Amino acid sequence: MPERSRVARAGFIAGRFGEFPARWNLSQMGQGLQDQLARISRSPFGPSEEELRANLAGEASADAALTLHDAELAAGEVAAAGPEALRDLTAAAFFDVDNTMVQGASIVHFARGLAARKYFKTSDLVDVAWKQVKFRVTGKESSTDMASGKEKALAFIAGRSTAELAALGEEIYDEIIADKIWPGTRALAQMHLDAGQQVWLVTATPVELAQVIAKRLGLTGALGTVAESVDGTFTGRLVGDILHGLGKAHAVRTLAIREGLNLKRCTAYSDSHNDVPMLSLVGTAVAINPDSDLREVAKNRGWEIRDFRTGRKAAKIGVPTALALGAAGGAVAAAVTRRRDGG
Repeated sequence: MPERSRVARAGFIAGRFGEFPARWNLSQMGQGLQDQLARISRSPFGPSEEELRANLAGEASADAALTLHDAELAAGEVAAAGPEALRDLTAAAFFDVDNTMVQGASIVHFARGLAARKYFKTSDLVDVAWKQVKFRVTGKESSTDMASGKEKALAFIAGRSTAELAALGEEIYDEIIADKIWPGTRALAQMHLDAGQQVWLVTATPVELAQVIAKRLGLTGALGTVAESVDGTFTGRLVGDILHGLGKAHAVRTLAIREGLNLKRCTAYSDSHNDVPMLSLVGTAVAINPDSDLREVAKNRGWEIRDFRTGRKAAKIGVPTALALGAAGGAVAAAVTRRRDGG
């Protein structure tokens, strides 16, 4: 992995998995950032406040993802990558989580585990599940539902430690989520790993929980929603916004710049038309278990489609050999490097 530029240690705050950039600690930045966002969004020539928050969420997610990954590598909690000659340094794969890597919504599975531990009422779980059902049926996320869900989630974590959330995530993954992984999608992720490529999850799920899923699956790491924390305790505020839509695309772009990735050689996977910005960013886009809108976009753009929801052979539309060729290309590149280096 190429060396990344690092902010001075004085510019970091401590977290369970390492140190996070202090610039994401909004309580220290005060009202100035909020005023700046409002001022810029009012300009008829500038980006909207929604776009600014999406960008902030994306950059925060990339920072957190790389920090968590590096800290776990240093602690020996994840396997280090192989020799440099065996790795494809400029290609990576990005996987959405809900209904792409995991059957159903990961946040609902997490909520089930919390309800079983009496962290909140079962009626709250029903509310979360109902909103997810509406989203799956309509294919569209209600802004009211998103705002309500965000408010409840932030109220739940406010005052809790980041270590507690991560520990709960590990327990609930083993109890519930492990059995919800789509084998077909997991196999696709392994194909990229075998080709020496990085594999990242990209999700609206809190980054601490997304990192647990990535770690359990042996992936490189996870880009997720970043909740502000101070001294290891959640404040009840988000950094930017939920990682969603444009935010995901910005997170992937930011991570690609810092890791020296060539997005044209990268692959992205998702089930939702909301992730079209992310899918459009890379050289190879794949619709996994797509909703109706994404299926239509995929057909129009010649993207490959794979559906693991039925017993039928996965549908392959567009260029069915694109994934295999991409993986093979990585393997060939590694082999050429080995021969050139005399390995």
